Amino acid sequence: MNKQGLMDSVAKKAKISKKDALAIIDAVTTTIMDTVKKGDKVTLVGFGTFSSIKRKARKGRNPQTGKEISIAARKSPKFSAGKVFKEKVK
Repeated sequence: MNKQGLMDSVAKKAKISKKDALAIIDAVTTTIMDTVKKGDKVTLVGFGTFSSIKRKARKGRNPQTGKEISIAARKSPKFSAGKVFKEKVK
């Protein structure tokens, strides 16, 4: 499902316009991204937790040439599914 499909589904289930559903989806995703960017967690009980992790600098290899390269330290987003979500997917 892409953003368009999600918008259609949310609009139908919440009985709101597609325009309103898109505004809600955009607001939720932007809020989650901004919060995780600041280093905080977003926990939606039953669904999951969005957070960030710090990755250390490390050595890697260019798959085309085999040459060793340096990969800089960085922060990456992380999602951990909640219990209800995991059980629903089973």
